[in-house]
Amino acid sequence: MNNRRFFLKNFSLLTLTGFTSSHLLEAANTCKNKLTPKQSLGPFYPEKFKLEKDADLTQLRGHKQKAKGRLVHISGNVQDEFCKPIVNAIVEVWQACYSGRYNHPSDTSEEALDPHFQYYAMMKTDSKGKYSFKTIVPGAYKASPNWMRPPHIHYKVSLRGYQSLVTQLYFSGEKFNREDGILNSLTLEERKKVIVDFKKDNKGVLKGNFNIFLKKHSL
Repeated sequence: MNNRRFFLKNFSLLTLTGFTSSHLLEAANTCKNKLTPKQSLGPFYPEKFKLEKDADLTQLRGHKQKAKGRLVHISGNVQDEFCKPIVNAIVEVWQACYSGRYNHPSDTSEEALDPHFQYYAMMKTDSKGKYSFKTIVPGAYKASPNWMRPPHIHYKVSLRGYQSLVTQLYFSGEKFNREDGILNSLTLEERKKVIVDFKKDNKGVLKGNFNIFLKKHSL
C-alpha cells in the first residue's frame, strides 16, 4: 500500500510539473511569435534634439496654439520574448506633421511645417512596462513621383540587455497602406503587428494600442 501511495504521489507531481513546464513553454513561444518586426530608420531621424521631448507632441511650452491635425492617443506595453514587462525601456517616436513634412533638413518638401508641433518625443516605460503619448495623425507624403507613404510613426525602443528595435506604426484603413513598399516588405503576419486599429472615444479622439516585444541579447 505504501509503495502504491508513493507511486501515485510522485506520478501526480511529475504530471503537474510536466503540465506547468509545457504551459510555460507555450507562453514563451507565444510571445516569441509576437516579436515586433523591424522597419527602416528612414532619412528623417532627428539630427538635433530640442529641449522639449515630453509625451505631448501637440502642445509646445509657451505656445497658446496647438498643433494642427487630428488628435490621437497612443499607448502600449513593452515586453520581452517571455511576456515579462520591460521597465525603463527608452521609447523614442518621431513623425511628420499634419501636412506630411518632417522638421528635418533632408526633407525638401514644399509642404508647410507646423511651428506648434513637437515632431519628436522620448519617454520611459513605467513599472508595468507601459508607455503613452499624445500626438496627431501624420500626413501622407510623396516618397517618389509614384509612391505615397501612408501616415506612420517611427519608433526606436532600446534598453541595455535587449536588442534595440526600430519599427513603424501604421494606421488601419489608410488607402496608401496597400501600395507602400516598406510596409509590404513584411509578411502578412508581420504587418498585423504594426498596423493599429484606432477607435474614437466619447469625445471623438482616436485611441490605439501598440504593444512592442523586444528580444534579449544572447549571452
